Amino acid sequence: MVEDDDNIRKLVCYALNRENYTVQGFALPSEFYREFENTKPDLILLDIMLPEEDGLEILRKIRNHSPDMPIIMLTAKGSEFDKVTGLDMGADDYIAKPFGMTELISRVRAVLRRSNRGNTQQIYRFGILEIDTEKHIVTVSEKPVTLSFKEFSLLEILLQADGKVVTREECFTKIWGDFYGESRTLDVHIRNLRKKLGNAGNYIRTVKNIGYRIGEENE
Repeated sequence: MVEDDDNIRKLVCYALNRENYTVQGFALPSEFYREFENTKPDLILLDIMLPEEDGLEILRKIRNHSPDMPIIMLTAKGSEFDKVTGLDMGADDYIAKPFGMTELISRVRAVLRRSNRGNTQQIYRFGILEIDTEKHIVTVSEKPVTLSFKEFSLLEILLQADGKVVTREECFTKIWGDFYGESRTLDVHIRNLRKKLGNAGNYIRTVKNIGYRIGEENE
């Protein structure tokens, strides 16, 4: 956890330790980077407003080297712009301050549950798109594509549905562990996913007011 507010950092670390998680808290990005070079965590809680360097820049750097690293942003900013910006840059979830410990723990569990799903290998193919769930590899026209683990999970459940519609509620429940109603979180992830998949992004079809499915562009 990277959070410069001592009270918040200590409270969150205490709460997660009570849930049997091993937590390390850092007040400064420089302290975090030193540890990150030696130890790769299962999840990062990252504040946006930090001394030395803001959390969005840290997020960008982590995503360049560890695209699958689960990251939850913590922010005192409540504007939609800041939330969408964080998601656009690769954050897997965000929690706006002030937040309750129950909500935080629930979000942490949901993210870890998705990132630690079983190792049963399954390969899905659709047109020029291929996904290997065990190796966590996505290719388009045999060229690798880098996705965050939530983007990967979203693509996986769409391919698993084999052309059937996956509702927005199902996407939220399966990937975030909850239903966020009108939140733009899902829309941002779909937009990022389409962009990263290039030509294969056209396979993700919007079913208005219902959800998404995988299908050919001319269907």
